Amino acid sequence: MNTEKHGRLTWIDYARGITIILVVYRHAFEGLKESGLPVNNYMFLEYFNIFFFSFRMPLFFIVSGIFVAASLRKRGIKKFVETKLRTILYPYFLWACIQLGLQMVFSKYTNGQPTADTFLYLFYLPREIAQFWYLYALFNVSVLFALIKVKIRLNYIQQLGLGLALYYISAFAYQKQISIGFLSDICHYYIFFAIGNAINDFIQNRNNFKYFENWKLTLLLLIPFFAVQYYFLTENLKHEGYKYMYVEYFYPITYILIALTGCAFVISLCFLFQKISVLKWLPPLGRHSLYIYVAHVIVFAAVRIFLRKVFGIEDVLVLLSAGIVAGLIVPVLLYKLSLILNMRWIFTLEKEESGNRQTIKFNKPVSSSNIHKI
Repeated sequence: MNTEKHGRLTWIDYARGITIILVVYRHAFEGLKESGLPVNNYMFLEYFNIFFFSFRMPLFFIVSGIFVAASLRKRGIKKFVETKLRTILYPYFLWACIQLGLQMVFSKYTNGQPTADTFLYLFYLPREIAQFWYLYALFNVSVLFALIKVKIRLNYIQQLGLGLALYYISAFAYQKQISIGFLSDICHYYIFFAIGNAINDFIQNRNNFKYFENWKLTLLLLIPFFAVQYYFLTENLKHEGYKYMYVEYFYPITYILIALTGCAFVISLCFLFQKISVLKWLPPLGRHSLYIYVAHVIVFAAVRIFLRKVFGIEDVLVLLSAGIVAGLIVPVLLYKLSLILNMRWIFTLEKEESGNRQTIKFNKPVSSSNIHKI
């Protein structure tokens, strides 16, 4: 049973690999739509986009929340915040500026038309900076959660209660069209980070792996997974003006249940993959998910523009496929090249360690945004 590799939990890399594929798919599809291509001729692509929309980002936050307690024990609050600055906030500012700069230089060909003032959005309106809002939200949620955990000493139940209250604030603000800027994402995703922290002892306990790696559990979750995602799809299609956000913000408790059902199914599936060691190309994508996230929009935008302008390719399926493949592979190659050239600072200021940051020792059981604007 391949439960760990180089100190990592392989299921985590499977989960991140699956999630980053879904993220790249959504952004590539939205980019084609914004480019004026006839994506409406392929409505199944739109349905697929919505169907898997509900749990992608919650799963990212849950996985991050699983490791916060161990990271705080290892580093302490000061080093924890410094690490987040180097590994999340730094690439957020660097790559957002790179992307905005390229949009300005190649504005004739790109979907977005940023101005110099757009750079200010990095501080208070990250949703206007394409996909990068997630990194800003992850940094803010991680640091806020850690500070509350260490300084105020809220236990996991109190953190969940706080997360639920904040989630309702984000839903209320959205419904009433009250702009609260970057605070909206903090409020919206704090609950999922808290859930990750709450389940960390149980899900990291090696003695419990047998429950998650059971194929019967995966099959048991399959029916509710498809049922709630189908509901999410059909209900959002009734309110297209909200761009898939209707259920998420107008039925907050229902959405949390939908998102958690999706996360539970994917986690169970990933534990099963870990056990039988299949789809071995997925974990490497998961291990490089941050680097893929910051660079994939630039990559597939370049591919889309090149194929259309040079080869005259207008086929949606060809452009989408090429964009997804390039968006997943090229950023990984860029990261590998940065290591060879001793330029890892392009992606992170964290020094490379033997193994990876999220490591678990098993000596004992351990207790929409403007993503298309390029």
